[in-house]
Amino acid sequence: MNNQKIRVRFAPSPTGPLHIGGVRTALYNFLFARKHGGKLILRIEDTDQNRYVKGAEDYIIESFNWCGIQFDEDLVKGGPFGPYRQSERKGIYREYALRLVDNGHAYYAFDTPEELDAMREREKNKDVHLSQYGPFTRMGMKNSLSLPGDEAERRIESGEAYVIRIRIPENEEIHVNDLIRGDVHVQSSSLDDKVLFKSDGWPTYHLANIVDDHLMEITHVIRGEEWLPSAPLHILLYRYLGWEETMPAFAHLPLLLKPDGNGKLSKRDGDRLGFPVFPLQWTDPATKDISSGYRESGYLPEAFVNMLAFLGWNPGTEQELFTMDELIDAFSLERVGKHGSKFDPEKARWYNHQYLVRKPEEELIGLLKSELEKRNLHFEDSYIAGVIHLIKDRASLIPDLWNNSVFFFVPPAEYDEQVVRKVWNPAEVVSGFLRSFLEEGKEIPGWEHDPVHTFIQDFIARKNIKMGQLMNPLRLLMVGNNQGPGILEIAILLGKEEFLKRIESGLKKLPG
Repeated sequence: MNNQKIRVRFAPSPTGPLHIGGVRTALYNFLFARKHGGKLILRIEDTDQNRYVKGAEDYIIESFNWCGIQFDEDLVKGGPFGPYRQSERKGIYREYALRLVDNGHAYYAFDTPEELDAMREREKNKDVHLSQYGPFTRMGMKNSLSLPGDEAERRIESGEAYVIRIRIPENEEIHVNDLIRGDVHVQSSSLDDKVLFKSDGWPTYHLANIVDDHLMEITHVIRGEEWLPSAPLHILLYRYLGWEETMPAFAHLPLLLKPDGNGKLSKRDGDRLGFPVFPLQWTDPATKDISSGYRESGYLPEAFVNMLAFLGWNPGTEQELFTMDELIDAFSLERVGKHGSKFDPEKARWYNHQYLVRKPEEELIGLLKSELEKRNLHFEDSYIAGVIHLIKDRASLIPDLWNNSVFFFVPPAEYDEQVVRKVWNPAEVVSGFLRSFLEEGKEIPGWEHDPVHTFIQDFIARKNIKMGQLMNPLRLLMVGNNQGPGILEIAILLGKEEFLKRIESGLKKLPG
């Protein structure tokens, strides 16, 4: 990157919860900045006040705190280029909009919504040009280019509503040198005269984002592919404002796609297929609808970040598990793909499993302990550690630590009927040899692996039954179904008193 001081930004709009595609964009900006010793800025782009959603801004900040994506300048820390909320920068933008009007690259437009709709309908019927406000339609509309004399000035002075539109050149090939996609060129005739500024004093995204990126000395704009069609307009704005020499480099990231690869990943896909698309749980302030989040679903932030990093980027090696520092070392925009990346919910669970099983035992104890405390259950750490040892390999998410171990802490209140029909049959025979097992088991002198294992082997031989005929009913009585670790491991951890107590209880509840 030569000696250039790298400055990148993530600039979300507080219009609702942060999509994981946005988190990935912020992550790539973070990795790029850290890799090159640069700065990452968080800027809230809230110029569209009609779409502002209460709580969204706090949600964005909390999401990044959970993920471990750190900003060098933001709303909380401040910085030399603040304020970092566009609504607090409102007074800045008019100057630049007027500069564009003065140099002939923008103009005032007074068209009503009805007149705009009529124009679009006319153009659609002509089937010649795109039905948009641009080089081929502007002179037939009501604006400072088409109105005679000083009529535009008179309308403004009288308080008539207006917007300021960019004046797109009629026939020019605009080149976007994208760091991921290479040279992208667009004919200006396909662009429309976007609104840059409204008479209520608010800029639109296009003007505010260019002005802020320039004033905040942003060197690289790394953003989602959905902004690629806007890049030619943004390049024109840099040129028209005289900022071409300091224009940032652009990199447009591939889309996150549905699991089947057919279209952009949406909340609806998550709802339909049962996985989150937001980092944290979100409660809609208007409808009170709750959307699931990765944190609340039991994902670890480091696994979430690792998973996101691989949705569009790869290190060029077989390595899949990376710490944040390793991601920073390995990351480069050159290894970001051009094509959309399919989201795989099973791969997300795989990543979390890998991080969960590698956690130090004391951390896993703490995670399971917090689940127990929610249910007012209290056990010694040594016992919880024994449980963790037996069930952690079966856990993908944090709640699995409880779901896979509940029977170690609470005896089954009922038994799975399908399993009962399968293993408690014939009932008289099964209950008969289990009564013998219960009575003889009381005489086992030590409740450790070897003596208990020897007793079981001897009992099976004497009763002339198969291993499954004993172990499957025992599992049913210990667990309530046919799940869980080996029955011998369960027996040793539960202890002699609890193990035999569950057999006794089961024999009273089940037939035979």
